Amino acid sequence: MDVKALEAKIAEATRAFDPTGKGLEVSAGTLDVDVGSISEEDLTKGLVYTINHFKEQAGAKFNVKEIAKSMNNLVKEAVNSLNGFRKLVGGSDFQVAFHPIFDARTGAVHHYEALVRFGGNFDVSPYKQISFAEETGLINEFDIAMARKCVEWLRKHKGDKVSLAVNISGMSVDNAEYTKQLHALLDADSWLKHFMLFEITESARVADLKKANAFVQGLRGKGFHVCLDDFGAGAASFQYLSVLEVDVVKLDGSAVKNAQSAPKGRAFLKALTTLCKTMEVETIAEMVDTKETLEFVRDCGVEYVQGWLFGKPDADPWQFIKKLDRRLFAEKQR
Repeated sequence: MDVKALEAKIAEATRAFDPTGKGLEVSAGTLDVDVGSISEEDLTKGLVYTINHFKEQAGAKFNVKEIAKSMNNLVKEAVNSLNGFRKLVGGSDFQVAFHPIFDARTGAVHHYEALVRFGGNFDVSPYKQISFAEETGLINEFDIAMARKCVEWLRKHKGDKVSLAVNISGMSVDNAEYTKQLHALLDADSWLKHFMLFEITESARVADLKKANAFVQGLRGKGFHVCLDDFGAGAASFQYLSVLEVDVVKLDGSAVKNAQSAPKGRAFLKALTTLCKTMEVETIAEMVDTKETLEFVRDCGVEYVQGWLFGKPDADPWQFIKKLDRRLFAEKQR
């Protein structure tokens, strides 16, 4: 990387943390760092993420002088984190955990959400790694790697007729390279449209709704269903639903819990599901962790459910069916 460019990028990355707004003037000659093939833009994002993490650890002691003293280590940490994540993604060094979505009335499995797990421990949330990918702009690289992983799994289990929902970050939908690679992957196996759907997560990060809708229609035009995650979590949800022509919305768990506890919550959720049915959009309620919540969302007209009531994400998708308490659905099947 060009020395002057590195100096400028460090100043840019630290500008937000400098009261003067100038950023730190660090001489690249004093930095014992090999940035390799990392781009200036990626290094900037990685450095901002690392400084924010440094700020959280330093707490009240955090100041610009502390950044200056630690700059060499901060840049090294940013470079190592970026290279480490790219190596992990490039080598598909992660696992797929499955979590079922059930028909709220019959208990039949509609599909499984494919969730990522790192390090082989399925009880540990991937939040830290995914947040890093989103904040540093590497999420599109991870999203395509996850899609490939899911396609590989479906190829091996084609005869089992299992459907998977693959997550796409709201930050990836307007990434041209991601879109190109995803369509190339899907075009290689036309049968995938019968066993794969897509779930747009972190929808608040969608920058351009019209462009995002074009992305969605590109998938739907090939026969894939698309689900909008986090619905009901914010005031913008209805705007998203009016612009993004999707097949399914997943009701945010916090919205479900709030509706369950609020005096007018039942009426609100019923009105919401009625609106979705009018628009020919199916609904999934997440965080259905108790029998009471299952009965509540079912009474409100929600069609599908997902939650820890049926078990935690697991490497074996079939174990959920084996352990399912059929009494949860027996009354509704009569």
